[in-house]
Amino acid sequence: MYLSEHFTLAEMTVSESAARQGIDNTPNADALANLRRLCAFLEQVRSLFDRPILVSSGYRSAELNRVIGGSRTSAHVQGLAVDINMSGVTPRALAQRVADSSLMFDQLILEYDQWVHLGLSTTPERRQLLTIRTGTGYLPGLV
Repeated sequence: MYLSEHFTLAEMTVSESAARQGIDNTPNADALANLRRLCAFLEQVRSLFDRPILVSSGYRSAELNRVIGGSRTSAHVQGLAVDINMSGVTPRALAQRVADSSLMFDQLILEYDQWVHLGLSTTPERRQLLTIRTGTGYLPGLV
């Protein structure tokens, strides 16, 4: 099932950890509605580059999030966050282009210079920019 022109429910919910451990990672109606909104946002990100986005982690059920050690307040559980990459574009360049755009997001995190976390919110979007690296914790901005 397509949630937007280029993004499917399957790619937004796939999880090797869930499959290995027999965890049901099916979103409820509220999370599914949020995933549609998130995918509409990803279409805008995709258009900044005119190239496909690779989703490494989208929706996570509460059980899956707990098992993988995700934050208890993770927006992934609500269907409002995604971790992405883009072929031929470094995570830093991806993060910077989104940060420099007029797109409204709640949180953009450059994680370990390996992927970009994008989160939306049910409250006004903060456009919070963070960087995390091993041993640093979260740092403000894209550093």
